[in-house]
Amino acid sequence: MFEQTNNRGFYTAQQGTQDATVAKSFMTQVFSWMFLAMLVTAITAYWFASSASLVNSLRNVETGVITPLGWIVTLAPLGFVLLMSFGYQRLSPTVLTLLFIAFSVLMGMSMSFILLVYTMASVYKTFAVTAAMFGVMALTGYTTKTDLTKFGSIMRMGVIGLIIAMLVNYFMQSGTMDYIISVIGVLIFTGLTAYDVQRLKRIGAGAGEYGQEDVKKLSILGALKLYLDFINLFLFLLRFLGDRK
Repeated sequence: MFEQTNNRGFYTAQQGTQDATVAKSFMTQVFSWMFLAMLVTAITAYWFASSASLVNSLRNVETGVITPLGWIVTLAPLGFVLLMSFGYQRLSPTVLTLLFIAFSVLMGMSMSFILLVYTMASVYKTFAVTAAMFGVMALTGYTTKTDLTKFGSIMRMGVIGLIIAMLVNYFMQSGTMDYIISVIGVLIFTGLTAYDVQRLKRIGAGAGEYGQEDVKKLSILGALKLYLDFINLFLFLLRFLGDRK
């Protein structure tokens, strides 16, 4: 009886170690895809912001009117997110990868306007602050023993409320409300970072049960979620830390 109990404990500990190893490998893939997307976005944003002709293809600098291509670039990323999120089971890893890279390029084209509005120094500063906050919360989500499921549900509801508030303020044009929205946005996406990392870690722990193609697709979708957390956190922080030209 004692020997059986010891064996059971040994196999449980061994399984826990294997799950932790699999989760670590999965999270490495997730962050690798995320960093690649961030790099593609940054290069694209800098390339477009450095070319007057490319900027004019998205927005008329003199009148400020967004061109048809500019509207496509602005709205298309949402379509890509929905397509990847709801269609990933039908999409092959190759197609999903191409969509993710294309999404990163479109985001870079859209965010090129940031480099035209804000000084490079303030953009670098905000990026560094965002990276530090993101890193701390990602580490917290990965290491904490506390179940963040309920917390994550509250944060997701907060995102819906945030979108509604932003739409309302688009018509109200209230500076005070814009400030409040920015504060709430920072809090929400800071919290979501910890929640999403914990959720992805749990998915990664069971990745051994999936095929290689499914693991790759799940890692890309995980990278997409963390990428969106990072970008949104960066944009809300930029409202506080960004210096306009």
